[in-house]
Order: sequence, then structure tokens, then C-alpha cells
Amino acid sequence: MPDVFDEVHRRCRDGEPIALATVVATWHSAPQPPGTAMVVTTDGTVIGSVSGGCVEADLYERARRVLDTGQPELCRYGISDDDAYAVGLTCGGILDVFVERVDTRALPALDAVAAARRSGHPAAIVTCVAADATDDPPADAGSSPGAAPTDPARRLGRRLVLTGQRSVGSLGDDRLDDAASADALGLLAAGRSGMLRYGYHGQRRGGGISLFVTAYATPPRMIVFGAIDFAAAVARIGAFLGYRVTVCDARPVFATARRFPEADEVVVQWPHRYLRTELAADRLDERTVLCVLTHDPRFDVPLLELALRHPLSYVGAMGSRRTHDERHKLLSEAGLSPAQLARLASPIGLDLGGRTPEETAVSVAAQIVAARWGGTGRPLAVLDGPIHQPG
Repeated sequence: MPDVFDEVHRRCRDGEPIALATVVATWHSAPQPPGTAMVVTTDGTVIGSVSGGCVEADLYERARRVLDTGQPELCRYGISDDDAYAVGLTCGGILDVFVERVDTRALPALDAVAAARRSGHPAAIVTCVAADATDDPPADAGSSPGAAPTDPARRLGRRLVLTGQRSVGSLGDDRLDDAASADALGLLAAGRSGMLRYGYHGQRRGGGISLFVTAYATPPRMIVFGAIDFAAAVARIGAFLGYRVTVCDARPVFATARRFPEADEVVVQWPHRYLRTELAADRLDERTVLCVLTHDPRFDVPLLELALRHPLSYVGAMGSRRTHDERHKLLSEAGLSPAQLARLASPIGLDLGGRTPEETAVSVAAQIVAARWGGTGRPLAVLDGPIHQPG
């Protein structure tokens, strides 16, 4: 849903109901991760995709039905061994997709998420996607006063929205709300969407009710040090990948917003001082990517010495092999351990044979993606096993 949220919110605010189809679980080589969503509007418009084309036609018909009836559906798509022409995924994966009607009744929840996103704060929507009434304990087993009946039809589609210390809505039981809130905030802190399972009153025993958490985490940061042409290309591809991009350089004549229009901010400051300030303010985390393109020891040695002592996602530095060897020597003399030095991607990027700033940026982005997901960087044609690595 993160990719289509603004469209969902806008249409609901305008009073137009839509059908929202969200991937809530995947197995094997599924093409899209949990949280990916597709919208079908009342006029038949389709926005987004959940599989790249394998199941969208069938999902479209289900979405139209859900729009008419208002009854949500949880459907599974996978390979059919009995009928090779049945709807399924040619990649061999399995998807569970929850299809629901979203209308003005959801507006308070959507408004809360929209406000959190505008202010740069994380938010999560917890939705009931499956319920089994046979697993419900009797009412005297501890149900909350005033809790909604545990009839599955009354639970499906209920939402709880979390924005910091505030919550909007309810899943139908106070204890369930408390348990789901605690676990959903954990998923949100990790920046990922996922499924949670409980008893009807929040018992952590894995049965009764299934909740899907759509996480709207703040975007990860990419800081590009060195205001050169290569930095402009890296900033563009960083923005394309969903990073909040900062370009930092100590030279005001080069570090200008006009030269880096795709960057969210351009900072004129000595690189290591800026990094120290951001670390001290706790504005960086284990998702943060640093691309050091200064290839000047005055800038990059103190910067890398600081960066490699912290658990950032990726630290890469541009330069020739001679520059790398000299930089490695200086960093070692500064007291960095072999394990810390091994975290440095230098020379930066994968060997794609590129020459231009844009081609170099692609090689840097490829290395960042590989580091994030544990990829090898080798051609898929020479590898065995699933194409999509588990998240």
C-alpha cells in the first residue's frame, strides 16, 4: 500500500470508494514483497500491481466484486499442478492477497497516516485479514468489556492505526489492540510490513485471527559526500530507489541546490563534522547509506574513520586502486580494525564496465541493493535457486 497510499487517500477524501488489493504473505520466489498493493476504482481504472501481470486479471474481477458487495476476500495465488492454464504465478511463488473495499469510513485512519507522513513520522495500519470463529474462547475467558462479537464477518477489515503514541480505530478487543500495537511498533521500527497472528483477545498462540501490518517507515537516508558530477548521478538514482538524499561538501561554490535538484537537501559543511552532527542527533540508522565521492584524503579519511565505527548499511568510497591503498593504510593507522575496514566498499560500485557518471551511479546502486539483500552481483543465468531472496 505505500506506493498507492496517496491515491487511496485522495479518492476516499473525495467520497469515491475503491477496492484495495494488498499482498499480505509470500512464499518461495514471489515477485513482490508483503505490502505491495493494487487499486481498482469504480470506473475500472487500475493503479499499481501485485505480481507484474501474472494474476492481475483475476484479481481485477475479485476487486470489482468486492467493490459491489463490500465483503473482503483473502485469496491465494500459486502454481496449479492440475491445470497449467489456471491463474497462478509462473515464477513458482505463492501470494496471499487481501482485497477490501475502502471508502469514507476509513477516512479517519487514512487522515492519521497522511498527517504522520507529512510530518516525517512513521505510521502503521493493522488490518484484520482472516478470522476463524472456531478458535475463539468463551466470553468468560477474559474478553474485554464492550468488545465486538467474534463473528469473523464482523472482524474482517477492521483497522487499527498507530502513529507514534497515538492510535486510531480498533480491532474489536482492547487486549488484542494492546498486543497488536506492541508487535506492530516492532515491525515499524524494523521498517517492514508483515503478518501477526493471535487469539481473539490478543493471546499470542498463533490462532484465531490474522492481522496484516502495513508499515509506513520514514525513508532511509543516503548521504553523498563530494559535490561532483558523479554525485549528481548518484543522488538521482538514490532518489529513484526511495532514499532521502543529502549532498554534502565543504565548498559552497559547488554545493548548491541548483546543481543537485534531485537531492532533498544540500549541505555546505566539512563532511566528517556533518556526519558527527547527524550521528549525535540520532538521525542515522542501520539503513543509512554513505557514498564518499570526494577522493581527497583531507575529506574522506576523517569521514570514513568515523563512518566505519558505526553500524550503517553501506559505506562506499570512490577512487583509484592507488587511492584505495593509501586510504586503507591511513585508516589502519587511525586505529580501525580489520573487521571495520572490511565494511568499506572501495573502490565503490560493481564491475559493470561503465564510464559515464550515470553508468557509475548504476554500478553503485547495484552494489547497495546487493548489500541490502545479500545478492552476489553475479548474472542470474549462472546461478541456481530462487531469484528473489527472502526479506
